[in-house]
Amino acid sequence: MTTPFYSLFTCRVFYNIFIILFLAYTTNTMASNWNSPYTAEQVESSTLFSSFSQSPKHLDPVVSYNSNEWAILSQVYEPPLQYHYLKRPYTLEPLTLEKMPDVRYLDKNHQEVSASSSRIVFTEYLFTLKQGIQFHLHPAFAKDSNQAFLYHHLTEDDVDDIKSVTDFKEQATRELRAEDYVYALKRMALRQNHSPVLDSMAQYIVGLKEFSEQVTEHYRSELKHQSKRASTHFFDLNQFDISGVQVVDKYQYKVLVKGVYPQFLYWLTMNFFAPIPWEADAFYKQQALVEKNITLDTSPIGTGPYQLVENNPNKRMRLLANPHYRLELYPSEGLAVGANPELLLDAGKPLPFIKEVVYSLEKESVPLWNKFLQGYYDASGVSSDSFDQAVSVSNSGAMNLTSELKEKNIQFLNITQPTIMYFGFNMADPVIGGYSEKQRKLRQALSIAINFEEYISIFLNGRGEPAQGPIPPGIFGYTEGEAGINPVVYEWDKGRLQRKSLAQAKQLLADAGYPNGMDEDGKPLVLHYDTAATGPDSQSMLNWYRKQFALLGVELVIRATDYNRFQDKVRKAKVQMFSWGWNADYPDPENFLFLLNGKNATINTNGSGINSANYDNPEFNQLFQQMKTMENTPERLKTIQKMLNILQEDAPWAWGYYPKSLSLYHGWLHNVWPNPLANNTVKYRRIDVADRVEKQALWNQPVIWPFMVVGLLLLLSIYPLWKAYRTRQTAVVILKTKKGGG
Repeated sequence: MTTPFYSLFTCRVFYNIFIILFLAYTTNTMASNWNSPYTAEQVESSTLFSSFSQSPKHLDPVVSYNSNEWAILSQVYEPPLQYHYLKRPYTLEPLTLEKMPDVRYLDKNHQEVSASSSRIVFTEYLFTLKQGIQFHLHPAFAKDSNQAFLYHHLTEDDVDDIKSVTDFKEQATRELRAEDYVYALKRMALRQNHSPVLDSMAQYIVGLKEFSEQVTEHYRSELKHQSKRASTHFFDLNQFDISGVQVVDKYQYKVLVKGVYPQFLYWLTMNFFAPIPWEADAFYKQQALVEKNITLDTSPIGTGPYQLVENNPNKRMRLLANPHYRLELYPSEGLAVGANPELLLDAGKPLPFIKEVVYSLEKESVPLWNKFLQGYYDASGVSSDSFDQAVSVSNSGAMNLTSELKEKNIQFLNITQPTIMYFGFNMADPVIGGYSEKQRKLRQALSIAINFEEYISIFLNGRGEPAQGPIPPGIFGYTEGEAGINPVVYEWDKGRLQRKSLAQAKQLLADAGYPNGMDEDGKPLVLHYDTAATGPDSQSMLNWYRKQFALLGVELVIRATDYNRFQDKVRKAKVQMFSWGWNADYPDPENFLFLLNGKNATINTNGSGINSANYDNPEFNQLFQQMKTMENTPERLKTIQKMLNILQEDAPWAWGYYPKSLSLYHGWLHNVWPNPLANNTVKYRRIDVADRVEKQALWNQPVIWPFMVVGLLLLLSIYPLWKAYRTRQTAVVILKTKKGGG
């Protein structure tokens, strides 16, 4: 006997309803993993989830100079020194060294003299490495039983199934040696490597300039006589020596610096000075690897707490803790005044705490913010789009988290960065530049009119502090309160900073020969502002600048272009006014005041200088040369104040603002402390995994009512059909019974 079709259909519907309800139930019990971008194993392990918005282009430490690249590189590489994680002011300490470098001062005959001697010609630094530091496991070190390198003569067939350095079967390591640091300096000197700090270092390291010229020419000559391309030609730098750099033994090396330059130690915290083994340089120059884009620029090798094991810049970057990392301990002292005492709860424990770091590409701020609120990112910045959702600002300007974020136990850090964002005047321009009294007053008038307090409020949500000069807070030479104001632009009124009035600016403009913004012929003064801000979101900002100038009756013409063209115009002094910024390379006033040293003006350096305003005041230049080698003493502070007074009067910049950084992080992420000069901070962070798992499950409960509704609608939809079917079947049975009875 066959089963009626409708009965089969009914069974099928009930089966589907059962499946839907079962899924709803199981989803509810496994809520935490339903929409998670990570596996349950990752979430339940000590893994830090972070993001990046711009794909890193260079991971070769001698080339890289971008913050998004250093966020990764600084976990992999280890220069000789680092900044103490907790101390303020910023303090240097050994990283791979046994102790801070030994310093000797030498005369012209290389005889030692005292630090106060007027006969100092050289400063000698002796570096002593800690013993037993190991490089990451890497195929460049792998050898066979005869101690020959396994992978230094690779063919295309050898790497047919190789996608990254982790795919090589044999991996090895070796101990860090002094020669690895010297080899890094030699790579810096080779012009073909395009190191952005070569010219700066060539001014100080004895013999580096001559060495650079020598090896660059030899390299060029070798390429002419070989068919290899530059990217696949290994040039053995060990065959040449830098006269001022010496390998003393396996664990010691010396660097000789011209004169007295105490800031040299700060440079030694940067990745440019991280060690590079020659074996890696030779390994990565093989054509078979270059054609697969496996190079030092994509696959770094260092001694740091983490190793880059996945480099997919269009999706994800992944770091794993280095299993061969030496014993390094979390700081047990140095807590800054006002810092959270809980920052010392892990004192003396071995680093790193986090075992894996996953950086995911997030090009848009809104998805990033939403994932952070869901707990899928452990920390986040605050974009303009999400500012109101994250922060409430009191009448006094104080920032606090919103109640929604407080309920989630989200924490935040708000610090003024060691950065200056400035509005520059081209001092070589015949109208806006120059050093006459009238030209100074024109710039002073504009400096008052460009209201950066308003700019900070409108465009930065209050995340900034009006600048009084080029030196930001936290750097020696910055003075708080009334003593630190720029008297040309500001007044101190009832204990508060007050921008001078528009009437005072108009008077300065009239004194400059432009009453009501008109020149001597009665025509409006027209000035030009060059910018790389070309997107639609920039129009409101550019219109704001126009309005600031219009308050004085001055017409502002915006000349917007792409960033490369903008840079070119600045370097060639083809701009009249422009905006730029500078992040501290190291915590010393010299690193900011050199932006206005005449020797660094672009017009004096064929476009390579960093003094984009082309400011060149002989008195300031002389004080700069005197100040830059001084220790941080009251005498140095007095010299700096003289320099600032000159700058404030000359007004080569409308001083702009010091930006503030607002960072949010979940309560399960511990040991978070702002140190904008230190980039190797991941190793100090710790995650309470259990807390994260619990909160992710709580905040990501799936919405299951649609399943219930669908099931109910299916039941309701089949009930009339089922009832009709049962009625028909009953009628058939009755009819058959009647026929049988008759």
